[in-house]
Amino acid sequence: MSTRRVSSTDLTDEEWRRLESLVPAPKPGGRPAQYPRREIVNALFYLLRTGCSWRLLPQDFPPWRLVFDYFWQWRKVGIWEKIHDTLRGDLRQAVGKQRQPSAGIIASQSVKTTEKGGSAGAMRVSWSRAVSATC
Repeated sequence: MSTRRVSSTDLTDEEWRRLESLVPAPKPGGRPAQYPRREIVNALFYLLRTGCSWRLLPQDFPPWRLVFDYFWQWRKVGIWEKIHDTLRGDLRQAVGKQRQPSAGIIASQSVKTTEKGGSAGAMRVSWSRAVSATC
């Protein structure tokens, strides 16, 4: 593996120290990992920040297909949710709050379509004859 240029989306050493224990390590007894987990996470952060497609991931990151597969494997087993919850708890503690929120607020606004009869109550478009003749 060659050394790649540092990207502005790469994890700092401190950020990686916080995440490293939350990212699954390679399975023991299997093939040795070809790419460090940090590089896979860096590739994912690059994709998120730039919005590029998987296949356009720069070639100095691990191959896009490998990054894609790790993303979905970790998603299926709840790794991203665990990372989110842990970091949220760390941040809450850092600002002097309890790790877990004690209350939640759900607000919603809705437009009731049943009062107007659903799609039947929608305004109908009317065309003047002058407009119709020119179309």
